[in-house]
Amino acid sequence: MIPLSSSSSSFTTTSNSNSNSMCSTSYTLSFNNAASLSLCTLNYCNANAVVKLPFSNANASPSSGSMLIWNNNNNNNRKKKKQVAAFVAPTGNNNNNNNNNNNNNNYLIAPVHHNPKNTLSSDQVFAVLNSSFDTDSAFAYFKSIATLPHVLHNVHTCNYMLQLLSKQHRLQDMAFVFHLMQKQIIKRDLDTYLPIFNTLGIQGGIRETPLALEKMTQHGFLLNAYSYNGLIHLLLQSSFSTEALQVYSRMLHQSITPSLKTYSALMVASGKRRDSTTVMALLHEMEKLGLRPNIYTYTICIRVLGRAGKIDQAYRIFERMSQDGCGPDVVTYTVLIDALCNVGKLDRAKELFSKMKASGHKPDRVTYITLLDKFSDSNNLDVVKEFWNEMEADGYAADVVTYTTLVDAFCKVGKVDEAFGMLDIMKKQGVRPNLHTYNTLIRGFLRLDRLNEALELFNSLGSLNVQPTAYTYVLFIDYYGKSGDSGKALETFEKMKSMGIAPSIVACNASLYSLAEAGRLGEAKAVFDSIRKCGLVPDSLTYNMLMRCYSKVGQIDEAIKLLSEMSENQCEPDVILVNSLIDSLYKSKRVDDAWKMFSKMKDMKITPSVVTYNTLLSGLGKEGQVQKAIQLFENMSGHGCPPNTITFNTLLDCLCKNAKVDLALKKLYEMTSANCRPDVLTYNTIIYGFIKENRIDEAFWIFHQMKKFIYPDYVTLCTLLPSMVKNGRADDALKICVGFQLQIQVRSNRAFWKDLMRGILFEAGIDEAIVFSEKVVCSGICQDDAVLMPIIKFLCWNEKAVVAKDTFVRFTKEFGIVPTVGGYNILIGGLLGALDMYYDLVSGDFIPTPCTYGPIIDGLSKAGRLEEAKKFFEEMVVYGCKANCAVYNILINGYGKSGDVETACELFKTMIKEGIRPDLKSYTILIDCLCMVGRVDDAFHYFQELKSAGLDPDLISYNLIISALGRSKRVKEAAALFDEMKDRGISPELYTYNCLILSLGSVGMVEQAGEMYEELLRMGLEPDVYTFNALIQGCNRSGKSDGAYTIYKKMMVGGCSPNYVTISRLPNLPSQF
Repeated sequence: MIPLSSSSSSFTTTSNSNSNSMCSTSYTLSFNNAASLSLCTLNYCNANAVVKLPFSNANASPSSGSMLIWNNNNNNNRKKKKQVAAFVAPTGNNNNNNNNNNNNNNYLIAPVHHNPKNTLSSDQVFAVLNSSFDTDSAFAYFKSIATLPHVLHNVHTCNYMLQLLSKQHRLQDMAFVFHLMQKQIIKRDLDTYLPIFNTLGIQGGIRETPLALEKMTQHGFLLNAYSYNGLIHLLLQSSFSTEALQVYSRMLHQSITPSLKTYSALMVASGKRRDSTTVMALLHEMEKLGLRPNIYTYTICIRVLGRAGKIDQAYRIFERMSQDGCGPDVVTYTVLIDALCNVGKLDRAKELFSKMKASGHKPDRVTYITLLDKFSDSNNLDVVKEFWNEMEADGYAADVVTYTTLVDAFCKVGKVDEAFGMLDIMKKQGVRPNLHTYNTLIRGFLRLDRLNEALELFNSLGSLNVQPTAYTYVLFIDYYGKSGDSGKALETFEKMKSMGIAPSIVACNASLYSLAEAGRLGEAKAVFDSIRKCGLVPDSLTYNMLMRCYSKVGQIDEAIKLLSEMSENQCEPDVILVNSLIDSLYKSKRVDDAWKMFSKMKDMKITPSVVTYNTLLSGLGKEGQVQKAIQLFENMSGHGCPPNTITFNTLLDCLCKNAKVDLALKKLYEMTSANCRPDVLTYNTIIYGFIKENRIDEAFWIFHQMKKFIYPDYVTLCTLLPSMVKNGRADDALKICVGFQLQIQVRSNRAFWKDLMRGILFEAGIDEAIVFSEKVVCSGICQDDAVLMPIIKFLCWNEKAVVAKDTFVRFTKEFGIVPTVGGYNILIGGLLGALDMYYDLVSGDFIPTPCTYGPIIDGLSKAGRLEEAKKFFEEMVVYGCKANCAVYNILINGYGKSGDVETACELFKTMIKEGIRPDLKSYTILIDCLCMVGRVDDAFHYFQELKSAGLDPDLISYNLIISALGRSKRVKEAAALFDEMKDRGISPELYTYNCLILSLGSVGMVEQAGEMYEELLRMGLEPDVYTFNALIQGCNRSGKSDGAYTIYKKMMVGGCSPNYVTISRLPNLPSQF
């Protein structure tokens, strides 16, 4: 309280503000609601003051909310007497004493105005409210200001009052403030609604608006159109589009018309979710309410429909604009051009561009950039250059953006050197390349796997005074991830952070992608956890990548749990994420859960896409559920999702694999009417269907129909020709090969001939394959050993080495086939009984390689002829051929499997001394050999050395060491390695679980063994007889014979047949079994 000296008739006040602002003017004070008039003299100041007013009795005291009139009594003041209004309220610190006649009470005196022309500002009102000693005084003052014509509240004064009232849960008074805001059209923001929500007991913030509105209505908060529109915009700004639509529906239910701006905002939000159905429903609703769409509204609809691929609907909206007297502008044209380009309708896009210019709409720079960018995707540089010339003719000088777009166009068609040359042209034109230009070039180099040049350009950025951003690093992270080098991707991510560059969410997502592809769950979780530490918010793609990682290692349930976490973190799942989950569930054979996820899409307000239906159709096809697949296919269009070519191909695959090729052929004819063009996969599938039913003539007829519209590929020939050869039509098959080679030049394509001959060997047999290969060679369409090697390999594999040798000699001597080193190696590997051929070869011009010796040493080792194998190994040096890691592995394995582990270990050490780095297979072979002879400590040592050497153990190496530790009753170590392998993203297989169940049971840990059994069931694995035997043995050793019988019964009910071990481990069977 401010000190005050007073007498019965006059007193002096001290202001709360600086004393320099005081005016020494004498005033007469009168209270408009006091029982008697009190006069005093007051030194007036601009700010409010706390004063002690003397009243003769309590009844004369002014009540809260009194208005005080100050009359100017200063005789020296020559100006006209002024009246100054003030607000009076008790401070709440009064000490009432009924025995004291001189009742001096403390009052807050706050001036309202001293000049009607000079109204009090909202900031001054806020200052008064902020200095009030209690809520009652503040609220009384707030209401008094509301009655004055020259003073208005603003959002700050109202929100502050709402916060004060919220602390005392005064909902009725809060409703007064809210209605005042509506009446005076004061903006309502988050700070307006959150105190009301909190007072109503609503938790969860603005997202809980739909629930809060129900309670607000019950407590007298009646929203008008302005409030509803504002709430919808607040929700959309927070990305809560679902809740915004719920508030919109409530508006309509209360017969309140949303504004055109609200409709536009809702359309934009729905468009971001690619929910074209909702966008069109909003357009229909606004027209029904009498709101006329404007250019902006129509353009939004066209953009959303275009992004959804619904071009015809977008075009209808476009044509309707002119009919409604709302012609398109340059933005509308550009949006539709972009949509047409995105779906590959480039000719229509060019037509629309011409129509745009003819109608007097001059394209802007964005239009040209769109055309340059989209047509560069079609690899049509000539058209790109045409648009470039038109752009310059329209007066748009090329800037860094357009030049960068042209650089990108060159990169997209693989002309990176020409793109790089554009840098000099830019500099000559006075246009300085920016980071985006360099990023485009780096991306171009990486597309062509020219990593070194990309790194060279990246390293030169500093000298060019261009600082890389997170996106620059993302390019390399993405490249490494898609190349399967997740380690390098993670290293680049860490390097970016060490350079002081804050990771973007895109960089994190790219890192997660590489880790997800490799199934490295532990590191993926670490990156995910670091996102929030960096102040970033995971988006839908972030969650999608982590879900993929969980799915990769078989932890689908953990992936599904992330859906709930997304909702809690206000990140709405999208259709791409849900599609990924459905696909993962199907691949894990959790079909029912996949369909449940599909059903949940409606609850999540997610519209299934064509990818969703394609995934489900694929799953139904693999299950052989033809009728259900047909029904789903036929329902697609009715749900606003017409099938595409992939959908038809998926259905055709389902039909052909389930003996319904005639129905598949009928669906093929329906594709044209559904605006879907058959591709090479479509025809290949139908051909496969006929071949599967041995209807060769019809398959041959489809092949000729196919050639009228599309070129066959080598899959077509590998599907059709083996059956033709089998059915005695080798000459027709040869003609097809000749025609195929003339069309697309497959003379040097060794992979094609190898695959074709493998198919003929499998389908027609060795004799027909040899005859056909002779025809091919004699025709001259294949003159290398690619057509011969599958035959030689097949003969050697079937222990017909002599026939293989004779065939090899005949093709090389009589038909002039020039064998490759690989051909010789295959033959030598199968000719252990005729090693004289090897010596004949090396005595001539033949130069052996490690691939020559590998099969020989391997064959001798497996035959138990280790001494001969070692002689060949030592002989390699004589011919200048140094053994590689693969050869060492063969010999180590040979000695290890024979029980000579010491020699195996010595060979391993020799390999290291020779500078040959052991690979994962080297360590795995050695660990296996050591485990076989019971040297578990040595095996564990090499397992640890494997990891310290920078190699990643695989499932086989983990299984070996876990099994060995379990047999040695070192169960805790085995369990620790089990957890480690899962953290590394390696999914345990049934063998892994069986090893652990057996180990746990052998040390009496039966409950833990049971838990391991339950876990393997959750992983979708099916227990076998070894699983049940391990469980039964554990129960026996723990004296739990009843448990053993229960497991035996479960085994029998589950359809798993016992073996002699099962029976031997069971005690005497009671009668009920």
